[in-house]
Amino acid sequence: MDKRDDSIEGDLQDGNTDGYVSPLGEVHTRTARLSGFQTRSGYRLKEIEINYLTLGKLSPEKDNAILICHALSGNAHVAGAHHETGRPGWWDLYVGPGKTIDTNKFFVICSNVIGGCNGSTGPTSINPDTGKAYGMEFPPITIEDMVRGQVELIDHLGIQKLFSVIGGSMGGMQALIWATHYPGRVQTCIPLATCMAHSAMQIAFNEVGRQAILNDPKWQEGQYNRESRPEHGLAVARMVAHVTYLSEFSMQDKFGRRQQRPPSREDLFPMYFSVESYLHYQGESFVKRFDPNSYLYITKALDMFDLLGGNNPEEIFSSVEARFLVVSFESDWLYPPSQSRELVRALKRSRVTVTYLNLETPNGHDSFLIHNVELFGVLGNFLNVEYRNMRDQGALATNDSGAV
Repeated sequence: MDKRDDSIEGDLQDGNTDGYVSPLGEVHTRTARLSGFQTRSGYRLKEIEINYLTLGKLSPEKDNAILICHALSGNAHVAGAHHETGRPGWWDLYVGPGKTIDTNKFFVICSNVIGGCNGSTGPTSINPDTGKAYGMEFPPITIEDMVRGQVELIDHLGIQKLFSVIGGSMGGMQALIWATHYPGRVQTCIPLATCMAHSAMQIAFNEVGRQAILNDPKWQEGQYNRESRPEHGLAVARMVAHVTYLSEFSMQDKFGRRQQRPPSREDLFPMYFSVESYLHYQGESFVKRFDPNSYLYITKALDMFDLLGGNNPEEIFSSVEARFLVVSFESDWLYPPSQSRELVRALKRSRVTVTYLNLETPNGHDSFLIHNVELFGVLGNFLNVEYRNMRDQGALATNDSGAV
């Protein structure tokens, strides 16, 4: 079965490491237990758990913390070798000692979102009132709920202000909520390949994925057990979604019309082409690490996200204090550059300091996840310059106050 894939999320997370060893060594996630969490829909959870990973050391001034927000199928394991599987994190090429996000300089935090299935409270968690998994009794969640869980985690860690919040795709939406809803707590904001609200096309692809799950006989109104999950529906949802993460060029370059095997008379619909085999591999590997109900909840949260909510940009961005770096990718047709440009125009209208770059890469939406020398440089330069400026301003303020 063909599993060629350049993406960290595809190759490294699914085990095709090709001898790659994370310089961070073995890492362990931790769990924060937080009480009394109320969702935007008004549902009160008695207790939530947030699974998170920290890398590097927090400075004495607590001014070097970077929160990295994951995308739809991500988790807290952003970098380092997983303590059980040994697999590198999904952004290992970007995070580590001497790398773009330098853990010798920055204290990096990454957490699994509420509603997820990788250690944070979600549909697979046990409902304390019933002693069974929440399933469809789990409340609807929003991107704002995900961020508020992160806020409580940051409070738990004793950090008042983040030097930067970085995220791609759904992670970029979380970064935007941080900058607009908690303006005094974010120094810089870096949304990658994201948008202020899903378009009709983006919603349509998610709905096809949800229907694949909902129409799997094993879904059972969300009350399935671990031994009999709607894996076929989830695999199909992933196959559809994965096509949108690539580009026409990258698919043609990877596969073209290359044949997987000669046609067989016994099989009416064989996996004849390599691209077919590849998509089946992506679906089959995904169901091993993700929960169908979480997929339903998170994709709906993506579709319901609307940063402006019908308001003028100035009303939303007027209180923003963060300096922005916005990055899009020319070949990304799922979150096209036009959506990033719309965000940049809104920021500029609101007099927010913003740098915008549209990178020419052939890899579609997955461009922010894979090895990209230009993105390495753009991110690293922005973070280093902004951190140096922040430190210089802090030193100047200290000297001025001491001279009085």
